[in-house]
Amino acid sequence: MLESLTGFVVVGVAIAVGYIIARVDLLGEHARPVLARLTFFVLSPFLLFVVLAEADVRTLFSALLPVSAIAAAVAIGAYALVARLVWRRGVGETTIGALGAGQVNSNNIGIPLSVYLLGSAAYPAPVILLQLLVLTPITMAIFESVTAQRRSAGRILLRTVTNPLVIGSTLGTMVAVSGLELPAVAMEPVRLVADACVPVLLISYGMSLFGQRVLSASGRRRDVLLATALKLLVMPLTAWAIAEFVFGMTDHEVLVVVVLAALPTAQNVFNYSQRFGIGETISRDTVFLTTVGCVPILFAATLLWG
Repeated sequence: MLESLTGFVVVGVAIAVGYIIARVDLLGEHARPVLARLTFFVLSPFLLFVVLAEADVRTLFSALLPVSAIAAAVAIGAYALVARLVWRRGVGETTIGALGAGQVNSNNIGIPLSVYLLGSAAYPAPVILLQLLVLTPITMAIFESVTAQRRSAGRILLRTVTNPLVIGSTLGTMVAVSGLELPAVAMEPVRLVADACVPVLLISYGMSLFGQRVLSASGRRRDVLLATALKLLVMPLTAWAIAEFVFGMTDHEVLVVVVLAALPTAQNVFNYSQRFGIGETISRDTVFLTTVGCVPILFAATLLWG
């Protein structure tokens, strides 16, 4: 059981390195925006292409996909209703909070934990597919429409389909579905760049924690707490109910979908908020709280269905 903490240790060390870098001011005042742009426009598209291109198509389109989709939709929808209709938050902030409630860290935490808790690195693939080919284009379209100086449907559509994240995800899925095996001379350079994404993203996140207080009075405290509760409690419970009573899954399959739903909020949400300058406090605090809070949830799920 202690081996399941390996993924968290790896992530924690990278975040701590980023915090130390910011504390000693090693990279200067422009480091955070530069790293954010590097991650968004270069490293993330390469990583998404590699992950999806090498995924097993049978796993990509298994029953894990609809269960994960329903669980995410419930969490995202619940947050959006409260934030938009009750708290009257803007579209941008509502989107960031909704992603914090429903978009999981399926890659740099999900893959290691899937290996240690579930016995295979393939299980997060359907969630990665869902988030990259469904959530990401919708999210980018919303952010482009909110931040664009000149709004038109054609311009927003063009900026969305030419977004590096969407391009990388689409190309990776096309490779996987076609069954094409790219030669090493093509894949190895791509993989080299992709391997830099997770550490740079985590270091950038660690840098953002310096000089900040989680759930500070000046932040969106109730937004963060709602997103965290939906992510850690409502989303796993929804996945369990759908898997158990609708799809009639085995105990191991139920464990898989619950673990995937209980993963912490994706660091990509923080990357989006940095890139578009929207809801950075909400995304930063939600990522932090869900990363810490998911540990007992994951252990409980393993004990119940492991």
